[in-house]
Amino acid sequence: MQCTWPANDEQMLHYHDTEWGTPVHDDKKHFEFIVLDSFQAGLSWKTILHRRKHFKKAFANFDVKKVAKFDEAKVLELMQNEGIIRNKLKITGTIKNAKAFIEIQKEYGSFDKYIWQFVNNKPIVTKVKQSSEIRATSTESDEMSKALKKRGFTFVGSTICYAYMQAAGMVNDHLVSCSRYKEVMK
Repeated sequence: MQCTWPANDEQMLHYHDTEWGTPVHDDKKHFEFIVLDSFQAGLSWKTILHRRKHFKKAFANFDVKKVAKFDEAKVLELMQNEGIIRNKLKITGTIKNAKAFIEIQKEYGSFDKYIWQFVNNKPIVTKVKQSSEIRATSTESDEMSKALKKRGFTFVGSTICYAYMQAAGMVNDHLVSCSRYKEVMK
């Protein structure tokens, strides 16, 4: 039995089968997931995933240094982009997050080195048997949320942080019966 959340959606299935829960150690991919998960706040992951290519183009291929330099004119341009979620607070929050992300990179050498400390540098394996057992937050996501907010990040509540941890493989929430459960632990 596979995880049930992708349902029969092709993009969701592909994402589940190739990315979700795979440990990420690349700063560009970390930034991409932070952007996508922050835009997910209040929305479904399916909505965001189906617009991923538009987000990639709108946010300079998730180049954190370029996004950190976005100005008011770029914000206005993005507000006209029908391919993304046109929420000004989320757009300006992404620029703010890019700047805070760069500060962490300067301090720690990489964002990866910083963010993995919240799980003691190894994925948390939850061993869930059914989808209803998957949590929306954890002690670790609570701590991550507080720490990121202190550093100037926005749209990083505990639920968003937990979704990010799932995406970045910091927590393995695949059902134990799912073929990906063991794959992501390799």
